[in-house]
Amino acid sequence: MFRKVCAIAVVFVLILTLAAGCQKAEESDKIKVGFIYVGPAGDKGWSYAHDQARLYLEEQLDVETIYQENVAEEDAAVEAAIRNMIDQGCSMIFTTSFGFMNATKKMALEFPEVKFLHCSGYEMADNMSNYFGRMYQPRYLSGIVAGLKTESKKIGYVAAFDIPEVVRGINAFALGVQAVNPDAQVIVRWTNTWYDPAKEKDAALALLDEGCDVIAQHQDTPGPMIAAQERGKFAIGYHTDSRESAPKAFLTAPVWDFGPYYVEQVQNMMNGTWKAESYWGGMETGIVGLAELSEYVPEAAKQKVEEVKKQIIEGKFDVFTGPIYDQNGNLKVKEGQKMTDEEMLSFDWFVKGVVGKIG
Repeated sequence: MFRKVCAIAVVFVLILTLAAGCQKAEESDKIKVGFIYVGPAGDKGWSYAHDQARLYLEEQLDVETIYQENVAEEDAAVEAAIRNMIDQGCSMIFTTSFGFMNATKKMALEFPEVKFLHCSGYEMADNMSNYFGRMYQPRYLSGIVAGLKTESKKIGYVAAFDIPEVVRGINAFALGVQAVNPDAQVIVRWTNTWYDPAKEKDAALALLDEGCDVIAQHQDTPGPMIAAQERGKFAIGYHTDSRESAPKAFLTAPVWDFGPYYVEQVQNMMNGTWKAESYWGGMETGIVGLAELSEYVPEAAKQKVEEVKKQIIEGKFDVFTGPIYDQNGNLKVKEGQKMTDEEMLSFDWFVKGVVGKIG
C-alpha cells in the first residue's frame, strides 16, 4: 500500500513539473517589446503619451512590454538601456527621444535580429525604422485658437531645444496665429530642457511679465500652463490633454496617439511582414490631433478650427504653402509653392511674426 501511494505521488509531481514547464515555455514564447523614455512615464506629456500607447498595445495584442524611464540623451546611457532590454528578451525596441538616435543606430547594427523604431529622428537600417507625426498640423490649429484669444497680441512660446522639430512647431503655430491675427507676435523663450517643471514654469512667468496673455509650449511638463493659470491667463498644452493640470487656463493642446501605430508595427513583426520605414503620419492617420477645445475658446475660433481641420484631413490645405516670409521680411516660400518634407525637416529659420533667435 505504501509503495502504491508513493508511486501515485511521484506521478502527481511529474504532472505538476510538466505543467510548470509548459507554462514557462508559453511565457518564453510570448513576444516582449521594450520602450525607452527620456522622462518619467507619468510626466503627463511626451513620455506619458508613449506609455499610454504601450498600455494600449498590451490591451490589443498578446505581448509583454517593459519600459525604462528617465534615460539621459547620452549614448552610453541609451546603449546600456537597450542592452538590458535585449538581455531580457525584447525582440522589438522603441526608443522615444530625438537624442537616442545615434545610440539606437549603433545597437541596430550590432543586433540585426532585433527590430528598432526610433521616434522623431531620421536614421535608418535594415532593422531600424524612424517614425513621427505631422504635429505641425494641429500646431497650426492651436495657433488659430491663440490668435483669436489674445487681447495683448503677445503670445508666449516656451521652447525646448532649437532643433528643426521645435522650430517647425513654432513656425506652424505662428502661421496659425498670423492667419487670424496678423498683428500678433509669438515671443520665444528657450529653456534647453525637455523635462524641468521649475525652469519651464519660470520661462512662462517671464513671458507673462513681458505682457503675454496666452502661453504655448514644447516641453513635457505642465509647468507653463500652471504659470498661466496662476496669473489668470491662458495656455496651449502639448502632447496630451492635460487640462486637469490647469483647468482655468487650458484652451487646447496638440496631442499624440501612438497606440494604433505601435499595434500595427508589432503585429507586422508577429506576421513576419515587418519592414524598416520612415513614417511621418498626419492628422488623417490619427497619430496627431487636437484636444477638445475648452469653454474658454471663443466661438469664432471653434468654427475656424473645424473648417481648417477638415481641409487638412482631406488634403485640401497644407500648413507650409507660400507665400511665407521669414521674420526679417524675406520671401522664403513663393505663393502657391509647398515646402518639401526635406525642407520642413531641416527648418533653421523663423517665420514672420516670431520674436526670438535660433542658435
